[in-house]
Amino acid sequence: MGWKLVWGGGASSRGLAHLTCMTEVTNLFSPLRVGSLELSHRVVMAPLTRLRSTQPGDVPNAMNARYYGQRASKGGLLITEATQISLQGKGYPAAPGIHSQEQVEGWKLTTAAVHAKGGFVFLQLWHVGRMSHSSLHPEAGLPVAPSAIAPADGSKALTASFQEVEYETPRALGIEELPGIVADYRRAAENAKAAGFDGVEVHSANGYLLDQFLEDRSNQRTDAYGGSIENRARLMLEVVDAVVEVWGKDRVGVRLSPFGTFLDMGDSNPVALFTYVLEKLSERGIAYVHVVEPRVGNAGADAAIDANAVDTAKTFRAAFKGVFISAGGYDAETANEAIEAGRADAIAFGRLFISNPDLPKRLEKKSPLNAYDRSTFYGGTEKGYTDYPALEGGAG
Repeated sequence: MGWKLVWGGGASSRGLAHLTCMTEVTNLFSPLRVGSLELSHRVVMAPLTRLRSTQPGDVPNAMNARYYGQRASKGGLLITEATQISLQGKGYPAAPGIHSQEQVEGWKLTTAAVHAKGGFVFLQLWHVGRMSHSSLHPEAGLPVAPSAIAPADGSKALTASFQEVEYETPRALGIEELPGIVADYRRAAENAKAAGFDGVEVHSANGYLLDQFLEDRSNQRTDAYGGSIENRARLMLEVVDAVVEVWGKDRVGVRLSPFGTFLDMGDSNPVALFTYVLEKLSERGIAYVHVVEPRVGNAGADAAIDANAVDTAKTFRAAFKGVFISAGGYDAETANEAIEAGRADAIAFGRLFISNPDLPKRLEKKSPLNAYDRSTFYGGTEKGYTDYPALEGGAG
């Protein structure tokens, strides 16, 4: 339901303004302003790790550009796979980076391909923290974290040779090292601008470094970056401020997973913690927040949204005054319901975008969707990456 302001000009109205109620249907295919961008629809491509950068060097390549270009649409927003801000921040073999000139040049292929279709693309900035392995960065040594606590949920690390092994106990970052982490994010944001992106998303979700600082299961520090909610949120907010200085607030988003348990995450009071975080991000006026709904099992499960879990969008929507993107197990029906109810302004789709390069068109036309092949999600070549057919035939 919307309200339209109407100015009356007749004697009976005496020129006074009155409000006339009118019905406005807002759904996935309504336009939306996100920061300084004008989107033509609200079907957002979620960040999706695919592990297909060129080695050595973690350099984005022509195949990656083809993949993103296939999924671009006029006025549509894509968010790239998580991209490491430094070698220390690397957590998986063949994940792309944004900390070398070669990587910047490689990403230019992707931004050009998306822009050629009239789309927008944000780069997701990533430091994995403890979810790494020393074989990925032998010169940097052990993975780093807020506290020297390894995940205890049975999840495995991937080595540089794609072998699954136990996670190493990380090294707790010294307080004197934290300005350097912020500086790495700043440089990555500058590199993203040089590569032609339309903005950046700060990855503070799914058990990676900034999320590790936020949540008290992984952060047991006793200094200015631990203990209270304000202290645990400090590093993430410092990173956001640094990135905003590079891009401006209207080109920055943040991803959060308030109730995620993936990678042994959790907090004793997630509602209080993430309400505070969202209120602080709202004060900063950033372009959007991108919030993950809890799923059955963990963040990588094939199941839909956990019916017994807290509705994250409903719980936190009021805490953030800007554009609220929700992600996690949506289909066209549930996505439209969330938008029409005002719980979200846009919906990020993941696995469906992997197998349907023209997903916005398919959802709008209510066309059948291609099934995805989970065995081809991570690593490999074109198979399961750029060879999914579009409606008009051919790949992408």
